[in-house]
Amino acid sequence: MQSEIEAMNTTRRIQILGVNGIGLESDNDAMTAGRVLPWLQPASGEDVWTLWHVEYRDVVILGPANEPVGVYNLTVHDLADPANYAALESQLLGAAD
Repeated sequence: MQSEIEAMNTTRRIQILGVNGIGLESDNDAMTAGRVLPWLQPASGEDVWTLWHVEYRDVVILGPANEPVGVYNLTVHDLADPANYAALESQLLGAAD
């Protein structure tokens, strides 16, 4: 999806990245193997998931001031379903324009 979005003309740049949860560090190698998207691991004591009320597999969509404007959960909305993929892409594009 990142490549598709980069080919589009948007008002603001869209960057997709992952933020892992505290205590889930053991799977970082598997999560990043063969992938090019940035993957962040917060340091102990910087629990971003708790601060942002994130559930496992949430996509938090940020607006122009880096404020959360939407959440799309990938467990509930499997991106293998073209309708779900299009819905997430639409939300990302909407936040960028």
